[in-house]
Amino acid sequence: MAPKVLVSDKLSETAVQIFRDRGIDVDYLPDLGKDKEKLLDVINQYDGLAIRSATKVTEKLLEAATNLKVVGRAGIGVDNVDIPAASKKGVIVMNTPFGNSVTTAEHAISLMMAVARQIPEANASTHAGKWEKSRFMGVELTAKTLGVIGAGNIGGIVCDRALGLKMKVVAYDPFLSEERATKLGVTKVDLDTLLARADFITLHVPLTDKTRNILSAENIAKTKKGVRIVNCARGGLIDEDALAVALKSGHVAGAALDVFAVEPATESPLFGMPNVVVTPHLGASTTEAQENVALQVAEQMSDYLLSGAVQNALNMPSVTAEEARIMGPWLKLAAHLGAFAGQMTDEPIKAINILYDGKVSEMNLEALGCGVIAGIMKATNPDVNMVSAPVVAKERGIKISTTTQAKSGVFDAYIKLTVVTDTRERSIAGTVFSDGKPRFIQIKGITLDAEVGNHMLYTTNEDVPGIIGTLGNTMGENGVNIANFTLGRSEAGKNAIALLYLDAPAPDPVLEKLRATGMFQQVRPLVFDVA
Repeated sequence: MAPKVLVSDKLSETAVQIFRDRGIDVDYLPDLGKDKEKLLDVINQYDGLAIRSATKVTEKLLEAATNLKVVGRAGIGVDNVDIPAASKKGVIVMNTPFGNSVTTAEHAISLMMAVARQIPEANASTHAGKWEKSRFMGVELTAKTLGVIGAGNIGGIVCDRALGLKMKVVAYDPFLSEERATKLGVTKVDLDTLLARADFITLHVPLTDKTRNILSAENIAKTKKGVRIVNCARGGLIDEDALAVALKSGHVAGAALDVFAVEPATESPLFGMPNVVVTPHLGASTTEAQENVALQVAEQMSDYLLSGAVQNALNMPSVTAEEARIMGPWLKLAAHLGAFAGQMTDEPIKAINILYDGKVSEMNLEALGCGVIAGIMKATNPDVNMVSAPVVAKERGIKISTTTQAKSGVFDAYIKLTVVTDTRERSIAGTVFSDGKPRFIQIKGITLDAEVGNHMLYTTNEDVPGIIGTLGNTMGENGVNIANFTLGRSEAGKNAIALLYLDAPAPDPVLEKLRATGMFQQVRPLVFDVA
């Protein structure tokens, strides 16, 4: 059955057609996002939800969304999505961070020019029939220093445009490398240096605990007298009350804001001030940007629902369509290794250690790691998936480590998983053969070659005669067919294991018969999802 997507906000009709062209069943109900109760009633019908800013994806909505797999936000901001709740529910949250980058950067430059030349006030005065030429004395941008707080995608475009205007640009961004700064043509500085040197300051960072009120009263006081401030990023980055005080005192010569701490902004200490330019969150409001983000979110959601490719996800590693194709068998192997360890472990897990050997070490290890953790966690929580499992593991205080190494054995690549509890370590390794099928190649240090099936039986014993006969006879006498039979031992007469791939689960009475022989230390049925 085709995946089903709900578009609950106003999106381009072209984007809606992308879903249809890709074979996805889509309902375009652009006003439904505003009706919380009605949305709550129908959300369980959908695999995907495409939104803009009107739809609020709350914990309550996610609880009702029993089939939901992905939320796609056409735009960069996801303030209207409860990402932690989505992660716990195993719902991927995607945005489109690049579709409106140019538009937002251009708006920042426009506001900078507007506040530099007092264009809105001059416009209103002239419309009123006045000719107050001497009142509106502006400043040039040429040769002025622009301080860019946040030199990511949008901030980088602003830097490029400002350099084109012959401005000097200094940038503060903890993640900006010297190499990237050189490529952008800007000088990397710390925040205090930027505040002291900049004639204009523009913000391009997300709103986090670290960036909230990054332009506080204290930091505004550190700025050069006569500075002009622009914010087209997120409300809450500037202490608006402190900014109003600085504007009234003349320390800040002007400000231009497209975003506010509370939106819709119907009142603000900044409203009505002659040296302030304000717009109603128009950063992404161009025809091109609206079309771009809508098309992008439709493509991303379609790719995920049809092929498992993950792009621009905020709560899961991204996996390209090509990676999904190549990594598919390895992701299955990762899940199988995790499932084995999870079903074999009856104690609380303290640590999960994953070793990637050979060519698999060059793949998307974050995604593979999520697959391993999901396989482990499913043993006690069947509802987890690659999105929610790492959250569950973190909540339980499980330490996760990853190691990579060059090809070290007969296999081109393999994954080895070790699970640590208070009393033991349990390890299992596997690889993918040329037929694309995952295999277990080592358990407890014992080498073997076991095909993975839906229903398996794992036994451990001393290496003594009669084990094969006992297993075969017991299964045969009770109508359980063995599809594949794998044995392994550490050395003659020592520890041995058997893995039986069964056509159907072995009934409990059959398992009890095996245990009653006294020949086995462990007799444990295992289940794997090999679909």
